[in-house]
Amino acid sequence: MKDEIQDFLHYLIVEKKLAKNTISAYKQDLSAYIRFLNSKHSLQSLQSVQRSHIVDYLNDLQTQKRAVTSIARTVSAIRSFHQFLYRDERITHDVTVHIDSPKLTRQLPRVLSQSEVERLLAQPDESTPYGLRNKAMLELLYATGIRVSELTQLSLNDLHLSIGFLKTIGKGNKERLIPIGSLAKQALINYLNRGRPEMVKCTEEQALFLNRLGGRLTRQGFWKIVKQLAVDAKINKELTPHTLRHSFATHLLENGANLRSVQEMLGHTDISTTQIYTHVTNKRLKDVYKLYHPRA
Repeated sequence: MKDEIQDFLHYLIVEKKLAKNTISAYKQDLSAYIRFLNSKHSLQSLQSVQRSHIVDYLNDLQTQKRAVTSIARTVSAIRSFHQFLYRDERITHDVTVHIDSPKLTRQLPRVLSQSEVERLLAQPDESTPYGLRNKAMLELLYATGIRVSELTQLSLNDLHLSIGFLKTIGKGNKERLIPIGSLAKQALINYLNRGRPEMVKCTEEQALFLNRLGGRLTRQGFWKIVKQLAVDAKINKELTPHTLRHSFATHLLENGANLRSVQEMLGHTDISTTQIYTHVTNKRLKDVYKLYHPRA
């Protein structure tokens, strides 16, 4: 069964062009699924899988108190896997046809207020190379709304500072050009002139943001930096790696930006994904109304 999983993952990479993180998650989900089939039902072939086996596995995940979002992703992985096998004629029927995903209650993304963003952006010590790097990363994230994974994958040739744009590759291997604000542009210039040259160990290194070893900074490395800066800024809200991305979108809409423009900058394929931020802005308006209107 491992061969079937590898072939499926190769299909997702080559044909579907899914992101690395999605591929990794599917691999983990399917490996756990196969282990369950082998241990609980002693199945030696995917042709032998029945709908009851999958339901049994999903019930087991619920017993483990897995998050609904995690189970929904698992269902998606299993369904896509069996559909792939059926199309490739490795199995004679698709047992996932009547397997439903659990209902997801969509949580509103957590965002920072504009004053909290200003406090966070003020934290890096710009007298050091690492402070210049951190300042440039935070300013760039808030100015463009790119994902942390996109930020850490940026290379020097992705910047077009003379015209105020950067190029990034998002989900589905889709390329987009995003404008860079003046403050983010200046922070990048400061980092490139006074920070990065002090950090780089190999002149051939093309990564934009470097770690202490002179290599490309990872998502995990960035997240550690942000968590510490948030503590320093006395921000008590629970942050996620996407907090600045969510704040970018919300603040744009609050200040009158067009939803389609925000969708394009975020790289959302479906505008319904972007519309979640209109719910955030509406909620914030209600909170302000309740707080300040004398008859609320």
